[in-house]
Amino acid sequence: MITHAPEQAGPPFATLPPLTSAGLPAFADAIEEAWQRHPVLVFHQCELTPADLVAFGAIFGTPVPVPPQEGVVDTTGLPPEIMIISNIVEQGRRVGHLGGGDLSWHTDMCYVPEPAVVSALYALEVPETGGDTWFLDMAAIYDRLPAGLRDRIETLSCKHDDSYTAAGELRHGRDPVLDITTSSGAVHPLVRTRPGSGRKALYLGRRLNAYIPGLSLAESDALLDELWSYCGDPAAGWPHRWRAGDLVAWDNRVMMHRRDGIPERSRRLMQRIQAR
Repeated sequence: MITHAPEQAGPPFATLPPLTSAGLPAFADAIEEAWQRHPVLVFHQCELTPADLVAFGAIFGTPVPVPPQEGVVDTTGLPPEIMIISNIVEQGRRVGHLGGGDLSWHTDMCYVPEPAVVSALYALEVPETGGDTWFLDMAAIYDRLPAGLRDRIETLSCKHDDSYTAAGELRHGRDPVLDITTSSGAVHPLVRTRPGSGRKALYLGRRLNAYIPGLSLAESDALLDELWSYCGDPAAGWPHRWRAGDLVAWDNRVMMHRRDGIPERSRRLMQRIQAR
């Protein structure tokens, strides 16, 4: 049974039945149908292998291999499309990426020319408290913008710096950014439309080192700060409190997400798949 959340509950999401290795292929059509209406899909009590997770990503598109610069974590034996997200450190080495601190609102892979349409996290170990993932419906945020501001950004784009992770850490092998107007990163429109629903959404990506080409740095910062101010309402987000076996997939075109910090000495271990 698919449970559809009422619109007033926050970002449109659907809770679907648990997924298992045996049941995943037969449930693909139902997942696709739910995806057309809901940019966040939630599955509880799943029992999936890494290969199953890649197959799950293939329902939405082509699974994306983990970029080479992320190879600082040992993923021996895992499919190349699986990224480990974890705060665990064993024998002085990180088990996964992104550590245990707070992660601010962001959109995955906004810094590449063809971002992932879908990201999905599968929980293997979770702390008793902390580590919640929050989701923000950027179509709802777009609808809240004053008409004049919507008109102003309709034809503008934003450059998304590719030098830093969502945790604000310099990527492996990269140099610090000295001038955000000339730094590397993909350029995407500030307004995107979700196919199927036709709803327009504000596409901000990440605030760190973001820049609007064609504007002075001061003008760009002022406009971005104004747009980001609409994302600051604590009531605007919807939190997911993780349990082991949870699988959550979301549409990066119209959703942003962030993470609460993980208490020290607590363990959180996730597998991530992305597809485009």
